[in-house]
Amino acid sequence: MIFNKQFKIPILLSLSLSASFLHAAELVSEQSVESTNENTILVTAELQQSDLLKSPSSISIIDQQSIQRRNAQQLTDLLNLAPNVNFASGASRGRFIQIRGVGERSEFIENTNYSVGVVLDGIDLTGISNAATTLDIQQVEILRGPQGTLYGANGLAGLINLVSNAPTDYQTSRVETNFETYGGKQLSLVNSGPMNAKLAYRVAYKSYSSNGFMKNTFLNRKDTNNLDEQSFRAKLAYQITDNIRLNSSYFMADINNGYDAFSLDSNRTTLSDKPGKDTQKTNAFALSLDWLLSADLTLKASLSHADSDIEYAYDEDWSNPTICDNTACDSSLFGFDWWYSSYDQYLRQNQNTSLDIKLSSAEDYRLSWVAGLYFKQQTVDFRRQYTYAANDFTSQQDKDNLALYGQVSQQLSASLKLTAGLRLEHLNQAYRDNQGSVFSPKENLWGGRLSLSYDYATNSMIYGLISRGYKAGGVNADASIPAELRHYQTEFMWNYEAGLKGRWLDNRLQVLASVFYQDRKDIQNKQFIVRSLADGQLLQAGGSCPCSFSGLTDNAAAGRSYGLELEINWRVNDRFKLYQSLGLLNTQYTRYSSYTHIDADLNANPPLAVNLSGRGFAHAPTNQWVVGGEYQLTDHWSLHLELEGKSAFYFSDTHDAKSSSYQMTNLGVVYTKNDWRLNLYVNNLFDQRVETRAFGTFGNDPRNFYQTDVYYQFAAPRLMGLSIAKTFE
Repeated sequence: MIFNKQFKIPILLSLSLSASFLHAAELVSEQSVESTNENTILVTAELQQSDLLKSPSSISIIDQQSIQRRNAQQLTDLLNLAPNVNFASGASRGRFIQIRGVGERSEFIENTNYSVGVVLDGIDLTGISNAATTLDIQQVEILRGPQGTLYGANGLAGLINLVSNAPTDYQTSRVETNFETYGGKQLSLVNSGPMNAKLAYRVAYKSYSSNGFMKNTFLNRKDTNNLDEQSFRAKLAYQITDNIRLNSSYFMADINNGYDAFSLDSNRTTLSDKPGKDTQKTNAFALSLDWLLSADLTLKASLSHADSDIEYAYDEDWSNPTICDNTACDSSLFGFDWWYSSYDQYLRQNQNTSLDIKLSSAEDYRLSWVAGLYFKQQTVDFRRQYTYAANDFTSQQDKDNLALYGQVSQQLSASLKLTAGLRLEHLNQAYRDNQGSVFSPKENLWGGRLSLSYDYATNSMIYGLISRGYKAGGVNADASIPAELRHYQTEFMWNYEAGLKGRWLDNRLQVLASVFYQDRKDIQNKQFIVRSLADGQLLQAGGSCPCSFSGLTDNAAAGRSYGLELEINWRVNDRFKLYQSLGLLNTQYTRYSSYTHIDADLNANPPLAVNLSGRGFAHAPTNQWVVGGEYQLTDHWSLHLELEGKSAFYFSDTHDAKSSSYQMTNLGVVYTKNDWRLNLYVNNLFDQRVETRAFGTFGNDPRNFYQTDVYYQFAAPRLMGLSIAKTFE
């Protein structure tokens, strides 16, 4: 079966609801009417803006109402709403995202190549998405599958595009405050309006703080895993002439979060004496120009720059000098201390500049096209400060991407449309560090797509899609890794997809459905070299610690995945609406030949934690679902109930630890009157234990003499809050 037995009831319920909706839609498809502007949902991330129901690919749109309904503070608070999208923590936020089981789970001394791109108002936040707060966000667009034509090297698995609200031609303001358990507080302010007939502005500010839900018993504190996040945005829209429009945006994020998330007892109680940090200070801007050169031709140019200072640090031993007192490892019994103490700190300065220029034809022509030139320059300066290192490790990596891309759409008939896209990209990298390592790999990469869509009824279409994406090769930073393993190769993936989209029942029912098969080649897989801190010798997988870990990325041979994605929104009547998302996913390493010149598994040198051949991908649950409803009790009161579930999944490719499956309930009561909105909410109503990350290849507890164990990081327990918002117009 593609899903676990314990999920049969909710999944079958979900499928039966879907079947009922689709059957109802089929009965009335001929009676449906033209989509109005109010019903049209625009996807802005693609090469040309398009209606969600006309785009031949699997896309989820999370709108402003859904963001408010979830009281989401950051991008990862929303990701479970989309089918087959997951994330990993190991930090204060889950900034490592997976789509259809493809994506990274950590970043240490290496500079990670990401499989999922994150963009905010044209600013590339890939790898620095702690800055992706929900400040004044209009919608979040999640594009699943390779984005080789659209986005290139960081779009192997998909793309997440956040779009903030635009300046308005009328004066409006909004104030919102929020109070939650665990000391949570939020304040957000928005002001927008015209400066003159041609110039409009919008400014927004948001702060969010929380003590977090971890308790440090050694320090007697409840705020060592705290959240302290501020963000600010200023936007200008200038209509220079009737044909020329200039948009500018400045964005600032100041993230000052703590990191004390792992417990030796795998609960929400920590023992560390030096809690870590997860901070990020980002300043970014974007400029975009839209120039209607003629009735048939438009020039669009965008320039963006982001500068981020990032600190990620943690108490590596998760303990303190008194941990062995009156226990089996007490120094009085042995004459020496069993415990060790170390602190690991990773400092990055990430500068990212991109320029995108494209020409496009009018979209309503039978033949339409887009042609573009893209340039990106990224520099990452890195420093690691580690207790057991004699000197700091430093490195610098420069990346230059130059790409040519194009897309052509041909209307073969009134109902049939063929679209083809291609991207050619040259990547030039330069890596150097203070261990004497110098690498300068260059690559020529390509990706593309071919789709055929058919409008079989008004507001209804089916499509088929073939797409190819890629993720560039890279460098293993640790000089102790054998020379032949320092550089790893490009990974690429073919995606085959078919889907259905449509609105029925007088536009009250919207259905998005797709099935897919993905074929991955030269998979970039991360393992760890494990060394004893006592003598520096290699340890076999599962060996006892204290020990150090060196990340090692190499190319596993091949893997495949297939599944289904379904989203339904149904306005049953004027008072009641239902929504649902369902993702089914099956993944497998079909052939695992990493380190092909040496033996596999425990006899390898370096040793591998697990042979992955035949196993599923990490962070790839076989099923996940959301079923929710909103009922308007009176003119002012509404009730929102949401059920969310996810099956078990492997946490890592380096060990066999798996998450527990879970089902979670969220509840909200909303009061609206005039320009006021009050929302009383309870997330995780029944206080389910939800695991978001695990380490399982080592022992870190001196009380059991460092025997190998599994250690978990958890999502928030039951969280209650009240938000109050007032709009002024």
